[in-house]
Amino acid sequence: MAHPSELEALYAFLAALAVTAALTPLTMRLARAVGAVDRPRARGLSERDTPLLGGLAIFAGALVAGLIWLPAGYGGSPDLWHGVLLGAGVIAIVGALDDRFDLHPLAKLMGQVVAAVIVVHYGVAVKAITLPFVGKLQFPNAGVTNAGPILTVIGLVFMMNVVNFSDGVDGLAAGVCAIIAGAMAVIAYDLGRQQPGVLAAIAAGAAIGFLLFNFPPASSFMGDCGANLLGLLMGVITVEAAVKTTAVVSFVLPLILLAVPFLDTTFVMLKRLKYKQPVYRPDSEHFHHRMARIGFSSRRTIAYLYAWSLMLAGLALALRFVPYSNHHGHLYTGWVIVMVALGVIVVAASVYLVYVLEILKFRRLDTMRLRRLRPEASPAEIAADVAKDFETGEFNAVAQQGRPDPGGQRPSPRLGGAEQGVGEGQMNEDGVGAQQERSATQAPIAADGR
Repeated sequence: MAHPSELEALYAFLAALAVTAALTPLTMRLARAVGAVDRPRARGLSERDTPLLGGLAIFAGALVAGLIWLPAGYGGSPDLWHGVLLGAGVIAIVGALDDRFDLHPLAKLMGQVVAAVIVVHYGVAVKAITLPFVGKLQFPNAGVTNAGPILTVIGLVFMMNVVNFSDGVDGLAAGVCAIIAGAMAVIAYDLGRQQPGVLAAIAAGAAIGFLLFNFPPASSFMGDCGANLLGLLMGVITVEAAVKTTAVVSFVLPLILLAVPFLDTTFVMLKRLKYKQPVYRPDSEHFHHRMARIGFSSRRTIAYLYAWSLMLAGLALALRFVPYSNHHGHLYTGWVIVMVALGVIVVAASVYLVYVLEILKFRRLDTMRLRRLRPEASPAEIAADVAKDFETGEFNAVAQQGRPDPGGQRPSPRLGGAEQGVGEGQMNEDGVGAQQERSATQAPIAADGR
């Protein structure tokens, strides 16, 4: 199977899905037996005891399918895929230990580095990238200037943390990774990278197999074990399926596909740096936390983020498959108009979400919104609220309409028209957020446990 077909990729996808789904209940029992259980707390993942270690089932699904459908002899290394599976096993074990014993951040980082180094040692290393309008950019790859492997290790570690940081609401990390991996599988086959395409199909299948137990209300969490594992696989897929190719869009497509988790991680890290907090310190400023504080239920939260990811995946696929150019500088007007329209739709949706989540604040827009929601307020009150928003960058919590929240505060007049669903109520660690009443019929939105 040096050049596995699309049908074989489908078989690998189904095998990873089936193995992961079959083994997840066993990992739930194991987690309870060894005490790897997330318990309700101020910044916990749920309101009830929920087993972790779901990442072990994801690893098992990827391992079984990989050993069957990923052949030896790919690229310049005869054991590249075995090295990837070995690195995946290392990070799964490190993550499982963290889920049970809550390792020090430095120990977790060292585990990520070791897993990345193993993968790079077996051949997953970028030596050059192709940039639009620039062409091929070759990295120094000799002696102490052997930059390609070093940059690849850094990139893989970054990807593990990107997915880990985004794993904060039931079904989010698994669903978004499934969308990204599925799109990458299609793109990889079109670029003639069949084996990385199979790995992408395996990652998508394993993520969906676990999602059967992780969709809200979740009965199992993947924990750091699964989040770091999926991050490593996403990084390997990005390198092998796209970045190593000579296609002009090879560097752009992964950036589009990974935009949602990248933006989430970037904004959170910048805010932590702004307030001089360690970048690894947990807080409540991820996209899903912001959505919870403006009243989104957990299912509505992941629906928005899934939709955003799907739109970006659609744009990435269109860039690869829509014949808007003959690849020699000539553009076809009709197809260019189609691509521009698609780009405008995706950008408009992204800007809308950035505005709704108040990731970027605009004083005039904030003033207009408050004046619309609070017509009875005086100009001085509006100005004071705007100033507070800009100083703290935080949201008021939304209590159920007509009821006071547990803290005795009235429902936020700014957000009174928001959906009356509540997510993770206990989000006021470090003064961020406030406790909210929770509808008994709605699942909690899980807070980032990292």
